[in-house]
Amino acid sequence: MALAACGGGGSASAPVVSVTPPVVPPVVPPAVVPPVRGAITFSNASVHDPSVIKVAGTYYVFGSHLAAAKSTDLMNWTKMADGVNASNPLFNNVVTSLADTFAWSQVTGLWAPDVSALDNGKFAMYYNSCKGDSPRSAMGLALADTVEGPYVNQNIFLKSGMWGQLSEDGVTIYDALTQPNVVDPNTFRDATGKLWMIYGSYSGGIFILAMDPATGLPVAGQGYGKHVIGGNHSRIEGAYVLYSPQTQYYYLFTSFGGLDANGAYNMRVARSRNPDGPYLDGKGNDMRQVKSNPALPLFDDASIAPFGQKLMGNHQFALAAGETGTPLGYVSPGHNSAVYDAATQQYFLIFHTRFPNTGELHEIRVHELFMTGDGWLVAAPFRYVPLSRSVTALAAQVAAADVAGSYQLVNHGKDISTTLKLSQSINLLADGTITGAQGGTWIHQGNNLIAMTLASGGLFHGVLSRQWNGNANAFVVTFTAQSADGVSLWGARTGN
Repeated sequence: MALAACGGGGSASAPVVSVTPPVVPPVVPPAVVPPVRGAITFSNASVHDPSVIKVAGTYYVFGSHLAAAKSTDLMNWTKMADGVNASNPLFNNVVTSLADTFAWSQVTGLWAPDVSALDNGKFAMYYNSCKGDSPRSAMGLALADTVEGPYVNQNIFLKSGMWGQLSEDGVTIYDALTQPNVVDPNTFRDATGKLWMIYGSYSGGIFILAMDPATGLPVAGQGYGKHVIGGNHSRIEGAYVLYSPQTQYYYLFTSFGGLDANGAYNMRVARSRNPDGPYLDGKGNDMRQVKSNPALPLFDDASIAPFGQKLMGNHQFALAAGETGTPLGYVSPGHNSAVYDAATQQYFLIFHTRFPNTGELHEIRVHELFMTGDGWLVAAPFRYVPLSRSVTALAAQVAAADVAGSYQLVNHGKDISTTLKLSQSINLLADGTITGAQGGTWIHQGNNLIAMTLASGGLFHGVLSRQWNGNANAFVVTFTAQSADGVSLWGARTGN
């Protein structure tokens, strides 16, 4: 069972784009479904808040409750560890090793960690423990010779929640409205190799620190570091930064809302030319200004919902004719990490998610990320399966002639809402028009880029690809597109 953030929450809703009356879809000749190399199967694992590191061809994820798993193909995961107990192999008795940390947080529990490689060849685990009903937290460093541990505690280097006492800046009394809860770290390298750590949850927001790549500790004299986004207990957490050598932007991922099935978790992105910001969304809004209104009730979502590029939230694809199984969809997907494979020039999004009508059950999911023509990362509609699994060779390039057809469309909207965004039927006609539940136009721009203009949603820049649709038991043509307003559209071709 996953833990809750430091606080409870409510949610606010905003309407998604309106729909136009459906029309009769065009007659599209069915294509032959390409066979696949054996059944497409997955080995799933439950790791909440998965933070990824790739070592010698293996992807490792470390998450809350000292859970960890590994995979060589991003489809099949093997659980390595779980539970804050003496038998967890990541430490030689974590309960005694981190006794000082648990004494400060007043609970024997661990939240989302991060693992990275230091210049000295050691692996650094940034662990953290939070009281849960307040931002009383401690963050520390443990080192290991191998990524699988065992990790040896070094020391606590940040604390929060010291009510009535001096904060880490050594000057001001701790204030949870403007200063961070020291949890959810992510360390990353900038384009020059410099090490940074971004962290925080709710409370005063997300902060960033310059780190010493030799010791793994913060460079002295920074206090809590530099504010990046959030404040006034806004429900923003799970920060992660990924640098793209393709665009030379730093992409800041965060999760808005609450993590549980009724929390409306959703992932958002902003970008910057500098590792420590300022980070801007597609409309040019500075994320440093995104925070809850202190005059409104606690965990005010309405003040933050308009900002950031929303990657995905609660949604479900309807079963099209000929499809079988449980309709594919997610509830409260979030607290992601991401990785760029320089050899294949692919980006991957790794996150946990819950599912419709399954309560708090959660599992790891991996989706490929694509770069739009205007330099924004967007997520594929379905979980990752490589095209190499098809027996019949499938081109990575999707030609304009392959696009025309009937689709299920998911509009993720911009709201922070527990409502499932249900798919609608649309048609992308060969003449470049869109009919069905949404009207508009589309144009193939070459190199798998697509531009779509909806009568009720404006311009969307997107990417075409072939993705594995488990309900169709086939690779299908899909698109993922996003507007400057930060609304994401997913489309999956039916009758494929």
